[in-house]
Amino acid sequence: MASVKLTGVKKIYDKKVVAVHDFDLEIKDKEFVVFVGPSGCGKSTTLRMIAGLEEISEGTVEIDGKVVNDLQPKDRNIAMVFQNYALYPHMTVYDNIAFSLRLKKVPEDVIYEKVTAAAETLGITDYLLRKPRALSGGQRQRVAIGRAMVRDSKVFLMDEPLSNLDAKLRNQMRAEIILLRQKLNTTFIYVTHDQTEAMTLGDRIVIMKDGYIMQVGTPTEVFEMPKNLFVAEFIGAPKMNIMPAELTKTSSGAYSVKAFGVSIPVDGEKGAALSAKNAKNGKVLLGVRPEHITLTEAGPEAIPVTLEVNEMMGSELHLHVYTDDGMRLIVRVPTVNLDNETRKSLVQGKKLYLTFSGKVMHFFDPKTEENLLN
Repeated sequence: MASVKLTGVKKIYDKKVVAVHDFDLEIKDKEFVVFVGPSGCGKSTTLRMIAGLEEISEGTVEIDGKVVNDLQPKDRNIAMVFQNYALYPHMTVYDNIAFSLRLKKVPEDVIYEKVTAAAETLGITDYLLRKPRALSGGQRQRVAIGRAMVRDSKVFLMDEPLSNLDAKLRNQMRAEIILLRQKLNTTFIYVTHDQTEAMTLGDRIVIMKDGYIMQVGTPTEVFEMPKNLFVAEFIGAPKMNIMPAELTKTSSGAYSVKAFGVSIPVDGEKGAALSAKNAKNGKVLLGVRPEHITLTEAGPEAIPVTLEVNEMMGSELHLHVYTDDGMRLIVRVPTVNLDNETRKSLVQGKKLYLTFSGKVMHFFDPKTEENLLN
C-alpha cells in the first residue's frame, strides 16, 4: 500500500495556459480521496499527472515516498480506471482482465486464480467468456475495475468511472465501489464532477476551481463549514441560498442579521463563533441551505415570498420562490410534513412565509467571498 504526496505541482500548456496551480496535497496510505469540481477545473489533469499520463510542468509527485516524475506509468505501480472503460472489443472479459498480467509473463495458473477471484468479487463470473459488446455499461465498468484489481497496485486512480451510467446504475456502482474499497483496503484517488459521489465515497474531498484547490476536508467539514462562497454553493443539492444581509452586534454583545426587512437573532454555536471572531457590523452575504428554511405563518419575523415553481421530488418538494424585491430562493420541504390540503395549495403565485434559525446561517465577506467564521 502507499501514500501519495503532491508538492507544488503545476501544469502549464503552451508555456502560458496554467491548468493546475501549485497543487499541494498529502494522501495517506489506504485513504479514499475524491477530487471534485466543475468541468475544466483541473481535477482529471491532476489525476493524469499522478498516473504519468501528463507531464508535470513544475513540482513533484511522490508515491510511497519515492519521486515518480520521471517514471513511466507502467513503473509507478498504479492502476487506473477510465470513464470510457477502454476495453479491447475483440477480447473476452477474461482476456481483458488478464491482459496486463500476460504482458508481465505471469504464469497462466496464477492469472486464472487472480481473474476468477476478481470476477467473483465484482459479480461478473458468468460473463468471463463474453465480449464487451454483449455487456451493459455497468458490467463493462466492472470489467475495467477487475482489470485494475488483478495488478495488485499500490494506488487506484479512477477518472469519472460512473459518468456514462444511468442514475440507477450509478447508485448501484457507487455502493459497489464502497464495498470494493473495504475489500481491497488500498489507496484510492477518485475524480468526479458529481458532488453526491464525492460526499458518499470520500474520506476527504478536494474541491477544485480553475486549477486551484478551494478546500480540502471531510464530507462533513466541507458541508457544515465551507471555506468560501464557491464551496458553499457547490456542495449541497439544491445549492445553498445566498442573500445580501446586514450583520449587527448589539450593546449586549449578541448578534443579529437583517435580511428582506426581517431581523433574526444569531444564536447557538454561530453566535458564539461570531463573538470569538469579534465580527464587525456591516454588509455580509448570508447563506442558508434549502433544507434549513421552513414554512411558517405571517408575522414580523417571517419573510414573505411568492411561489414560482413547485418541483415534486418524491419524498420532498423543492419550492422555488421569490421575495418582494425579486430575490430567488429554494426551499426543501419533506412531503411527510404536509397534509393533502396544504400540498394541493402550493401552486404558482401562492403567497408563502419563510423562516430560518440563526443556528444554521453561514456568513461570507461580500468582497473576498471567504467564510467569516473560518
